[in-house]
Amino acid sequence: MRTNTLKEKISRGRPVFGLFVSIPHPVIIEMIGHAEYDFVIIDLEHATTNMESLEEMIRAADLCGMTPLVRISKVERAEILKVLDCGAQGIVIPHVEGREQVEEAVHHTYYHPLGMRSLNSGRAGVFGKYPLTEYIGQANEQIMVIPMIESVQGIQQSDNILSHPQVSFVLEGAADLSQSLGVPWQTDHADVRSALTALHEQAQQYNVPYATVTRGIKDMTLWTERGVHIFVLGDDRNTAFRAYVRKRNDYGSVGGQV
Repeated sequence: MRTNTLKEKISRGRPVFGLFVSIPHPVIIEMIGHAEYDFVIIDLEHATTNMESLEEMIRAADLCGMTPLVRISKVERAEILKVLDCGAQGIVIPHVEGREQVEEAVHHTYYHPLGMRSLNSGRAGVFGKYPLTEYIGQANEQIMVIPMIESVQGIQQSDNILSHPQVSFVLEGAADLSQSLGVPWQTDHADVRSALTALHEQAQQYNVPYATVTRGIKDMTLWTERGVHIFVLGDDRNTAFRAYVRKRNDYGSVGGQV
């Protein structure tokens, strides 16, 4: 079974960088992998990716030596099972507002004795190449469960959420959190920053690594100084769009002078 390199790097406190991926094509994953990112979070919540495309995207991440995580659309047995059988090395749970969401996800994500994930010898189990009793133990060691906390209720319940022993790390969701606080898209608002600080402090209390969606060098510097070393640098669509605009503007400013 593949080693979860992201989990290993986090355990050693190494800085790691990832991107959300919403464009449902393996070439995007390849490009991100060759740009030497450590992980991707393939998005099923805000994207139209189907399971066939997902499997190909996970395969591309594997070939690039990059850890494939998947943000599921909801905590539901069939979706989690298919995502993991495609070969995802972890799931990101959106809008976590209580411990029961983590408990249900763990139940469907891990094999006995940690959970009751349905047994299968497909791609994730290397098609039965190795003893399956050995595989399920290794799978339980390698898989990750990552709650996203992105609401006032999630912040209020963070003690119960982060105390769960199978939480691999916690990912903030400042955008939706800002809306929950009544200041949509104002991710630098004092109320949002205060809530994120409270979440980070709660994560430290339970020794749970904290991941931030980085919004510029200043923001990254702030969290680095607080000991954070897991950074999600936005998503593929916005990253590509800004690059296209920047190049057009750079060349357009010269062309407009001719």
